[in-house]
Amino acid sequence: MAPVELKELKDQLQELLERGFIRPSVSPWGAPVLFVKKKNGSMRLCIDYRELNKITIRNRYPLPRIDD
Repeated sequence: MAPVELKELKDQLQELLERGFIRPSVSPWGAPVLFVKKKNGSMRLCIDYRELNKITIRNRYPLPRIDD
């Protein structure tokens, strides 16, 4: 990851922590992140959960949807 992206990652993670949207974790699982430049020049944090979703165990008895 480029130094500019690393700084942006730290800044965005700090803001998400302060707002209570995320919390520290010591999980052995993770997902790669990347940045996409927005039209206004700022960076959007994107997380690729595809590999993690492949190994996630699905709920055998999901709750019914309210509109069903």
